[in-house]
Amino acid sequence: MRNDERFEIERAFDLMPHVLGSSWAAVWFRMRGVRNPTRAEYRAKVLEYLRMAEPLFDSYPDTPEFADIRRYIAMRRDQEYERVVSGRNNEIEKRYDRYVDYG
Repeated sequence: MRNDERFEIERAFDLMPHVLGSSWAAVWFRMRGVRNPTRAEYRAKVLEYLRMAEPLFDSYPDTPEFADIRRYIAMRRDQEYERVVSGRNNEIEKRYDRYVDYG
């Protein structure tokens, strides 16, 4: 698969964890009155919201012309999930810090 064929998916996975996952997680904690969730709690909530997008990840048809992009999406999804849980997604970590500092 050429880089230009996966460019838009790459950008989506670069943004989804913090724009979708962390934003929804922060609102959830704020509305529940939880000012100091642990990092693990915050990451788990981010992952919970990211997983809600899984129907989108499986939306391309299971046909030969989409096989490469479907494999790429599955691989990238798994990588992003692991980055969130392990604390290696710097954007999530920054947003956690911002939330507990300014809640």
